[in-house]
Amino acid sequence: MPAEPPAVGAAAAHVRATLDGVFTTVAQVRDATERCLEDVHRAGRTPARADLAGLRPLLLARLGPLVCGLGFIAAPRLLADAAWYMEWWQTGPAGRPSQLLRDLNPESSALYDYTAWEWFTGPEGGAERTVCGPYVDYLCSDEYVLTLSAPVRVAGEFAGVAAADVFARTFENEVVPALREIPAPAFVVNAPGRVMASNTASWPPGAVYREVPGYAARPCGTGVDRIALVVGF
Repeated sequence: MPAEPPAVGAAAAHVRATLDGVFTTVAQVRDATERCLEDVHRAGRTPARADLAGLRPLLLARLGPLVCGLGFIAAPRLLADAAWYMEWWQTGPAGRPSQLLRDLNPESSALYDYTAWEWFTGPEGGAERTVCGPYVDYLCSDEYVLTLSAPVRVAGEFAGVAAADVFARTFENEVVPALREIPAPAFVVNAPGRVMASNTASWPPGAVYREVPGYAARPCGTGVDRIALVVGF
């Protein structure tokens, strides 16, 4: 195999820095949520939706330009007044923050069952960092997005998920210039092998990569299992 072009290391570092920046925001939401829930726990009561409203100044301040959706998604039956709940805010069509409101009644046929999504099951299963997507988010933004998430724990118990959405096109705009410096086909893949951004039409975002002759994967070192930069040689 020929020597790795210097641009490969630079691109991998840029992908890592981009994702780390979003995960820094997710960690801020996680820490604020844990403090909120711990305060309620020390007061000897069960948390309610009104307690989570205290997160809103932080969420609104951290939206944009990369993060288009942000918040806390509660584990079922965490709250006293809602079996399921999302304190979730996103950038609306006019650029103004708006709260996501969905049917979260577990008795409803239209229930938005967020517990089945990878961005929820990953943290619930113990992953400290999860990247889900790109996927079409029909229930939130109707856009092609990436969701980055982390577990929220109180007294060692899983309480829900802190997460951030990034439009796939915004992520591409951020990392593709670095990929284009590589003099070969190159693309970023997540843990399941789905392409997140690419410098070649042969591997568009959303395509699934499995080990292919003529390509080599280089870990990006994001703290997420198997996020990698794949380069043709």
